[in-house]
Amino acid sequence: MRITVLSVGHRMPGWIQEGFGEYLRRMPPEIRIELVELKPEERGAGRPVERAMAAEGERMLAALPAGATLLALDEKGRSVSTQGLSVMLSGWMREGTHPAFAIGGADGLSEAVKERAEKLVSLSALTLPHGLVRVVLAEQLYRAWSILARHPYHRE
Repeated sequence: MRITVLSVGHRMPGWIQEGFGEYLRRMPPEIRIELVELKPEERGAGRPVERAMAAEGERMLAALPAGATLLALDEKGRSVSTQGLSVMLSGWMREGTHPAFAIGGADGLSEAVKERAEKLVSLSALTLPHGLVRVVLAEQLYRAWSILARHPYHRE
């Protein structure tokens, strides 16, 4: 099974890369997580935020693998528990689905990405920095797998 993480932002701090990489290494070989980093648009004087978000959204949709099911991560999305994510992961594995998670940049996701997404999902009601979302998502995917595998990592 393949899971894609489409994320606006590059040149993340070492601790983000290390944290994300740690959970990728823990995943079993039958579940591959691929990170696609998308360069953020420049922001500043004379550059409207909406235009920057739209450009990032266009690049994100262009990078979406063919046949992938897009899930947009947004604080206003439907809250998903770890148990709920494990049920989703089980379904994706059973059905051969290729989920792709979209993580926006500093200003979030464009409306085009949200509209294209099959689901709008919230990992937390908190507003999290986009780099940290990568780590939280990777950890939660690993934890969801550990529930399915009855691995001791997840304790209830």
